[in-house]
Amino acid sequence: MPVWGDLAGAVRRADPRAQDLGLTLLVQLAVTMPFVVPRAADLPPADWAAYAVTTLGVLPLVWRRRSPVGVLVAILAVGGVYNLAVDGPGQPIPYAGLIAFYTVALLCPPRVRLAVGALAVVTVAVSVGWNTGSARELLFTLFVSGAAYALGRLQHTRQAYTAAVEDRAAQLERANRIEAEQAAARERARIAREMHDVLSHAVSIMIVQAEAGPVAVRRAPERAEAAFDAIAETGRDAMAQLRTMLGVLRTDDASPRRPQPGIAELAELLERVRASGLTVSYERTGAVRALPAALEATVHRVVQEALTNVVKHAGAARVTVTLEYGPRMLGVTVVDDGRGPARDGRGGRSDDGAGGGGGAGGGHGLIGIRERAAAHGGTARCGPGPAGRGFEVHVSLVASPLEVGN
Repeated sequence: MPVWGDLAGAVRRADPRAQDLGLTLLVQLAVTMPFVVPRAADLPPADWAAYAVTTLGVLPLVWRRRSPVGVLVAILAVGGVYNLAVDGPGQPIPYAGLIAFYTVALLCPPRVRLAVGALAVVTVAVSVGWNTGSARELLFTLFVSGAAYALGRLQHTRQAYTAAVEDRAAQLERANRIEAEQAAARERARIAREMHDVLSHAVSIMIVQAEAGPVAVRRAPERAEAAFDAIAETGRDAMAQLRTMLGVLRTDDASPRRPQPGIAELAELLERVRASGLTVSYERTGAVRALPAALEATVHRVVQEALTNVVKHAGAARVTVTLEYGPRMLGVTVVDDGRGPARDGRGGRSDDGAGGGGGAGGGHGLIGIRERAAAHGGTARCGPGPAGRGFEVHVSLVASPLEVGN
């Protein structure tokens, strides 16, 4: 069975012209049989002229795909000439005519099939009447012709179904490939945002501490030691977060990974910012409760980015972080008493929340905050603080369990 299956597969994969040539040779072999088997003495001899005409009735099958109707007409015409002008052996079944009729049913449109079918019925009736005139031969010829037509239509349906299945599979493959590319792009954007937040915050804190170090060495050596400790701790924390973030990209890394920082880790974050000299206050209002891990990670990154901007651009002395737990929304507010958006380069518009990013520092950070808020069905507003003093970042996130993810 495997041998026959491989042979059938090779035939299906062959060039159509090679298939038609092989089919023609096979039919020629079949019509040759009456010429080589022994014949009774009272039957007409099987001469070369009769064999040549028989071959002419088979040869058009080579072009059956190019011109199905023309091939059928040529085969019927040669068959008529054979019956009228040649006294040679007959064929038990009209092989070439049936294959040509099958091809018409397979390849031709409905109107052509209808016209050819009517012509075939008339031709069969005339041929049988000229030959034997028996009803048995007429019914048998009509039956095998109808069977050839039915097989042609069944093959057409099968090919159409196979083509539709293959087209559907190709569409699904393209859709899966596009979805995979989009998922990879989203993951790259997410990793880029995470890396921006981690590195920007850590480097900003380390720069502030390093700049204050030389002054502290001369005036208060104990503060210099604390500054250097803060630099080392900030660097270690940044490295740990980067290792966790980038570890998912390594399939051979079996080391344990800690979860993304959430609201519980805000206290540690605020302590590092306080070490830079800022006065940081932290308040939570409303019904404080546990939130989904993804939402808590977003809160942590929003606060981290906002504090990074304060350290880098605001020149502030004090900053306030507030989490407002509502029944449906969670509000995150970071307000400083620094120079404000007009002078610190952060940019922003308080009316629509679309931070302008017009300065050196107002680009990707505020954009990342808005993208994180949008990912949780929320909004972000960045602009001047209360009474026009300082700078305020306010983010509203959907916190209701029934709405998260919608």
